[in-house]
Amino acid sequence: MTTLNGLPAHVLLVHAIVVLLPLASLLLVLSALWPAARRKLAGPNALLSLLVVALVPITTDAGDWLEHRVASTPLIRAHTQLGDTALYVAIPVAVLALAVWWRQREAARTVPASLESPATESVVASPGGPGAAKLATRPAVARRVFLAPASTVVTVVVAVLSVAAAGAAVYDVYRIGDSGAQASWQGQFSPAPVPGGHGG
Repeated sequence: MTTLNGLPAHVLLVHAIVVLLPLASLLLVLSALWPAARRKLAGPNALLSLLVVALVPITTDAGDWLEHRVASTPLIRAHTQLGDTALYVAIPVAVLALAVWWRQREAARTVPASLESPATESVVASPGGPGAAKLATRPAVARRVFLAPASTVVTVVVAVLSVAAAGAAVYDVYRIGDSGAQASWQGQFSPAPVPGGHGG
């Protein structure tokens, strides 16, 4: 993708990353730390995080296209190099968002064997006599899980990793955005009002 509505696509797509990646990071932290939020937000955030991962290479490819169509400066090169790091912070956010969602899904579907359903009862012959019988019970079996949704240790590890990944993503978006603003605007405006300008 190169242009949108006559403008370089990068300058439009970058706004989606600047908004959506920090939003996905915030939702990741909320869903990792707060069970009530996890139940409501884990699924939507998993989808949002995957969308961000898909948008990042589209945005950086559009940025590479634009880089070859503007004057090369150290600020432009620095911004391009920083932009390439966005995928490295978006992927951990998405992986952890998927893990949080999957663990929530498993937790919702897994019930202790004693609570899942009434035990199956069957009548068997009793050695006490031909007319005597007793009830035999077969305990219910809990569903199989893969990401230990009931484990406090795993929950804490996922929460710590989520906070770290979210913090790294937000900081990286800040650095990339700041370098882009520097590349676009440094030396491109007057510190004093120009004659004929608005209010001049």
